[in-house]
Amino acid sequence: MNIGLIGSGGREHALCKKIYDSKLTNKIICLPGNAGTASIAQNIEVNILDFKKILKLIKYHKIDLVLVGPEEPLVKGIVDFLKKNKIKVFGPNKYAAKLEGSKAFMKTICAENNIPTAGFKICTKINQVKSFMHKFKLPIVVKADGLAAGKGVTICKTKKQVFKTTSEIFKGKFKSSKKVVLEEFILGEEASYFVIVDNNNFKFFGTAQDHKQVYENDKGPNTGGMGAYSPAPIITKKLEKKIISRIVIPTLKALKKRNNPYNGFLYVGLMIKKNEPYLIEYNIRMGDPECQVILPRLKTDFVKILKYSVSHKLKKIKINWIKKKTMTIVLCSKGYPGLYRKNLQINNIDKVKLNKDNFIYHAGTKFFKNKIITSGGRVLSMTSIGNSFLKIRRKIILNLKSLGFKDGFYRKDIGWKVIKKK
Repeated sequence: MNIGLIGSGGREHALCKKIYDSKLTNKIICLPGNAGTASIAQNIEVNILDFKKILKLIKYHKIDLVLVGPEEPLVKGIVDFLKKNKIKVFGPNKYAAKLEGSKAFMKTICAENNIPTAGFKICTKINQVKSFMHKFKLPIVVKADGLAAGKGVTICKTKKQVFKTTSEIFKGKFKSSKKVVLEEFILGEEASYFVIVDNNNFKFFGTAQDHKQVYENDKGPNTGGMGAYSPAPIITKKLEKKIISRIVIPTLKALKKRNNPYNGFLYVGLMIKKNEPYLIEYNIRMGDPECQVILPRLKTDFVKILKYSVSHKLKKIKINWIKKKTMTIVLCSKGYPGLYRKNLQINNIDKVKLNKDNFIYHAGTKFFKNKIITSGGRVLSMTSIGNSFLKIRRKIILNLKSLGFKDGFYRKDIGWKVIKKK
C-alpha cells in the first residue's frame, strides 16, 4: 500500500516508523514530514491546511490510505474533504473532531450524558466570568474553547489571575477561541487512555502519563509535552472498566446518536482522584509525546490495524503489545514555550547509540544543505524501551548528553512520580 501521512512532529515520525515497519507498506509520502521521516519516506513541503494541494499530491502519488497526525486539519474538516473526493482516510470527521476543537462542545457532551468531569461554566463575555466565578473555589481552571497547541489551559490561584487570563483569551490570544470554559479544579493524578474506533467498535490502544509543564517538578507554563512514559501504572484493570463504561462508551454513543460516528484515535485525558476517573479533555488523535511511547510497545502490524479500522472491521483484528516499559524525553530549544531561536545546527545525532530499544523521533527539525537544523520549539524526543523506568530514564539522559546540543534543554525528572513510588 501507498500511505500518505499528514504532519511534521515527533508524533508523525513515530507513526511513519511504524508504517515503514509494516509488511503492507510499499511507499510513504509525508506531508510535509521532518528530518527524521526523510530517511524512511518521501517528504513533500506543503501547508497542512491547503486541502486542495494535498488532494492533488495524494492523487499524483496514488495514495491508498491517508493518516492525519495533527489536530488542526482534523478540526478544519480534512477528513470530510478527502472522503468527498473518494480518498480513504483515517481520522474523525469535522463534527466529531469538535471533541477536541471545542472545550465547550466536549463539556456539553459530558453534561448531556452524565460523563464524570469537573464542574464548569461556559462564558462568552467578561461579565459572565464575574458572575460565575463564585460557583467554584480557588484555584479555578481557565480553558480557551478552541485549539491552543497545548497552551490554552491555566490554573488560576487568584480572582485577579482569572480576569487577566480570560480577558487575554477574549482579546484574541488564541485565534480559535471566542469562548472560555471556567472549570472546577480537581486535585489528582493525570493519565491518558487511548482507543482506536471504526465507527461501530473500539479497541484499547495504550495508556501513558505525560509531563506538560516546562520545568522540573511540574512547574512553569504548559507546553505541548516535555516527556511521557507507558504504560500508566495508575490505570488498573478496575479503573479501566470505569473509564470504558462511564466515559468512552457514552461519548461514542452520543456522537452516533448525532449521526456522526467516530473513526480514528481517541485520546481520553483523565484526572484520577481516589481511584475515580474524571474526563479532563479529549484529543482526536494520538498525543505528542504519548505516541512516541505507545507505538514502540505495539506488536501488531500498524498498517493492518489502520486498514481494518477504515473498513469498519476492527472487531476482526487482535491488537497485541509487548510487556516492556517505554519512556521519552523531549529536547527543546532554549526559550520554549516562549520565544526561541530556529535554524540551529544539531551535530552529533550519529553519535547516539540507536538500536531496537533506542529511538530518536524528530519533531522541529529539517534538512538544510545536508545538515540537520532546528525548525521548532520541541526539537526531538529520545525514546527507550526497558524493564525499569529509572534505568530507561538514565539511558535516555546519557543519549541526550551525547548530542551536545548547547542551545537546548530537557527535563531530567520525567516519570518522577512513578519512580519515586518505588
